[in-house]
Amino acid sequence: MTKLALVDDHQLFRKSLSLLLDSFEGVSVVYDTHDGLAFLKYLEEYDIDVLLLDLEMPIVHGYDVCKQAKLIDPSLKIIILSQLTSKEAVHQVMEMGANGYFTKNTSPEMLENAIQNVMDKDYCFDMALSSVIREALLWKKKRPVFSDSATVRLTPREIEIIQLATQEKCSKEIADALNISTRTVEKHRKHIMEKTQSKNFIGVVLYALKKNFIFLDDA
Repeated sequence: MTKLALVDDHQLFRKSLSLLLDSFEGVSVVYDTHDGLAFLKYLEEYDIDVLLLDLEMPIVHGYDVCKQAKLIDPSLKIIILSQLTSKEAVHQVMEMGANGYFTKNTSPEMLENAIQNVMDKDYCFDMALSSVIREALLWKKKRPVFSDSATVRLTPREIEIIQLATQEKCSKEIADALNISTRTVEKHRKHIMEKTQSKNFIGVVLYALKKNFIFLDDA
């Protein structure tokens, strides 16, 4: 059972969404609140698999909740549900370690699929935002890099895994494509995240793009 939390300051939307989420197979909403600080305190004591998070909230902004939640539990999957659709907003949540970004006009079927995908593949983004996501990736790549740290060396196999991950393939699908075990793929993914110091595999993809290991046309 996937344990899910919901943080949104609009009560009617939050309660209605909570009922919808509870109707999804294999999903249980164990916590919902309008207060990001309250959620962070809850997260310190209880395990959550997936967080659905609004960005524009009065007490603590969603960006800050996302960042702090990842510090408390790096394995937490975070899906942003927001009306903000600018490349700056998408870029910033990627930097904070979010695993997905969807608008509040997303269909129930797409949201259910997104929850499953972030559990299986580590990330999932609203296809309606594909052009904005592309802009965010290009915007990040064009920004000046002030770090003097050397580029991490990625092996051909690791680059293959990153390229396949950008095609939304899960570990089993990557394993089948490369004729290796799923366990080996998981080891590679973990090692790549450690080498690139990424919070999740979205961070790995961003790193690989910035360092020209892969290109947007590879996806």
